[in-house]
Amino acid sequence: MSNTYDCAIIGGGLAGLCLSIQLAEHGISVVLFEKNQYPFHKVCGEYISMESWDFLARLGMPLNELDLPIINELGISSEKGFMLNHQLGLGGFGISRFTLDSQLAKIAADKGVEIVQNCKVYNVSGSGVGNRRIETTRGLFESKIICGSYGKYTPAFINSDPDFNKTKQSESTKFIGVKYYINTNLAANRIELHNFQDGYCGISKVGTGAYCLCYLTTAKNLRENGNDIKQMEGQILYKNPLLKQYFTESEFVNSQAMVISNIQFQKKQTLVNEIFLLGDSAGSITPLCGNGMSMGMRASKLLADLLIPYFDEKITLGAAATNYQKAWDYAFEKRIKSGYYLQNLFGKKNTTDIALRALSKFPLLMNKLVSLTHGEKF
Repeated sequence: MSNTYDCAIIGGGLAGLCLSIQLAEHGISVVLFEKNQYPFHKVCGEYISMESWDFLARLGMPLNELDLPIINELGISSEKGFMLNHQLGLGGFGISRFTLDSQLAKIAADKGVEIVQNCKVYNVSGSGVGNRRIETTRGLFESKIICGSYGKYTPAFINSDPDFNKTKQSESTKFIGVKYYINTNLAANRIELHNFQDGYCGISKVGTGAYCLCYLTTAKNLRENGNDIKQMEGQILYKNPLLKQYFTESEFVNSQAMVISNIQFQKKQTLVNEIFLLGDSAGSITPLCGNGMSMGMRASKLLADLLIPYFDEKITLGAAATNYQKAWDYAFEKRIKSGYYLQNLFGKKNTTDIALRALSKFPLLMNKLVSLTHGEKF
C-alpha cells in the first residue's frame, strides 16, 4: 500500500464516504481514515429526505433492492398529548446507518478508495501546495488535500479561530442523543415526533426490520436525574402520554440505550488549517433543520464539484476554498436558521401545544414550514 494520495479524508461517515466515492470516480487517489470498523451503529434518527435518493443511487447504492419504507406522513405531538397530523410532500425513507455506511464503504473500496479502519488521526502537519503529513495510529501518510468529516467532536489538531462564534459557543446548550430499536405498532409510511420537556423523540421504521426510536434532550435533564437514562425517561419523557405508550408497550430490541453526549448545534467553518470540512465537522445541524444526513451528503457533492476541477488544474486551491464557503452558505444558511426558529417552538409544554394546535388549522403554513426543512433533489 502506497501511503501517498491526492486526497485524505478524516472520518468515514456519510459525508466522507460520499466524497471519497465521487473523487475516486474521477481517478483521484483517496485514503479515508475511520476510527471504527464497518459495520457499526450510530446514534441517528435514520430518516433521510427523498432529496438524497437519486444522489445515493448514482453513487451505486442499491436502494430499490433494499425494500426501504417510503415515509410520507408526519405526526407531531405535544407533551399534553395533542397530535398534529400532516402529509409530507417530498417525504423521505428509512434506512439504518449500520446498513447505509457499510454499503457506501463497500462501494468506495470497489472504486479504489483506500479505507483504513480502526485508525485514529492524531496530527496533521505541513501547509500550502505539496504533500502534507498525516500521523495516525496506523502509520504515516501523505496527501495533497485533506478533508475533515470527523463528525461532531473536533479533534485536538484542528485549531479553529477562537473568536469564531465565540458567543454562541459560550451560550449554547449541551445535548445528549439516545437511540433504541423497537418493534411497535406504527405505520411504515409514518414518522412521528413527540415533544417533552427540553427535548423531542422521533420514531420511524428503518429497512425491513425494527423501528428507530431516537431522542434528543439536554444534558441538564440527565444530570438532574442522577445521570440515569431510565430514570430520566420515566420522570420526563413519560409526561407525554403518547410517548409513554411507545416506551411501555413496545418491544425493545436493545434494552441498553445507545448514547452520545456533549452535542452542540452551531455553524463552524468550512476550512480550518487548510483542511476542508463537511458534514457535522462544518456545523452540527439541529434535527429540526431537517435531514442532517442529507445535508452532509449534499455538502460532499458541493465539495467534490470544486475539488475535481482543482485536481484537473482548472481552478486554484484558493478559489476552491472560497467557492465552497459560498456554496455551503447558499445551500444551508436559510435552512439552518429556519431550524433554529422551529426548535424554539419545541420541547416546551405550553408553547409547543399552542403552536401545534394553531398549525393544525393552517395546513398551507405547515407545508411551508416542512418545505424549509427539506431541500431540493440533487
